[in-house]
Amino acid sequence: MTFGTREVTVSFGDTVALDRVTFEARPGGIVAVIGGDGAGKTTLMRTLVGLVTPDSGTVSVPPTSEVGYLPALGGSWKDLTVAENVGFVGGSHGLRGEALDERVGPMLAMANLDSAVDRLAGQLSGGMRTKLGFILAMLHQPKLVVLDEPTTGVDPVSRVELWRMISDAAAGGAAVVLSTTYTNEAERAASTVMLHEGKVVLDGDPDAVTASLNGSITTGGRPVRPEYAWRSGASYREWWPSSVQPVGSVVEPTLEDVTVVSELAPTLGLEGTERVA
Repeated sequence: MTFGTREVTVSFGDTVALDRVTFEARPGGIVAVIGGDGAGKTTLMRTLVGLVTPDSGTVSVPPTSEVGYLPALGGSWKDLTVAENVGFVGGSHGLRGEALDERVGPMLAMANLDSAVDRLAGQLSGGMRTKLGFILAMLHQPKLVVLDEPTTGVDPVSRVELWRMISDAAAGGAAVVLSTTYTNEAERAASTVMLHEGKVVLDGDPDAVTASLNGSITTGGRPVRPEYAWRSGASYREWWPSSVQPVGSVVEPTLEDVTVVSELAPTLGLEGTERVA
C-alpha cells in the first residue's frame, strides 16, 4: 500500500497554497519535499496528518493511530522532562512500564538522550529537542511518518544523528515524508518532490530531477548575465537555457541548482526543466 495525495488543492481565502498536488510515498522509502518559502511544504505536511482539510482531491494515509508527526516547532512539551514527555505520549498509545522502556530505550540511546531523561524539554538544545520530538512521533511504530523541516536550525552532529534515526525508521518499513530546505539532504531520499507556488514542478528520484535541468550551469567570479545568476559560496553560478550557448566553465548541475532555476525561470518567462511533473 502506498500513501500520498492525488490532485489535492488547498486554499486559504484567495491564496492557493496547494494546486492539484499529486505524489506518492512507499513503505520503506523516504520522500523529500523541497521548495522555497511559500512553496506549500508545510501545508502539504499538515494536510497529510489531517490538520488541513483540502478543498478537493484525495489524501491516502493510514488511520491517525498509525501516523507519526513531527511539526516544525519540535513536537514536545517544554515544561515536561524528557521522561515525562515519553511517558505521556507512550501512555496515549497504551505503552507503559517495560513495554515502553523496551521501545524507547534504544531510540534514546541512538539520539544520545539517554543521559538527559530528567531534563526539561525546554532546557534542551534545538537539536536535542528535535530528536526528542522524532522519538515521540515514532513511539507507536507508525506506518507513515511526516516530518516538517526536522533539521532546520539543528547543529551538524544532531543532524547526522537525526538522519540516522530517519533512515532507521524507513528501514523498519515506515513510509517517511519530510520537508526540508537543504537540498543536500533531499539527495539522500528515494524520491524528491519539488514545489513552487503550491504546484509540483518535479517529482522523481533525485538524480532524475537533477538531470531534468533545461540547459547548463556555469560557475565563476562574475556573472555574464546577472539576472540568470546567483551567489553560491565565494563564486556565482549561472544558468544557461538549452537555447543559449553557455559562456564560462560548465559544471555538473546539483539538486540545489535545479531548485533555484525552478524558481528563477518563471520570472524570466522560461521553462527551468526539460520534464515538468
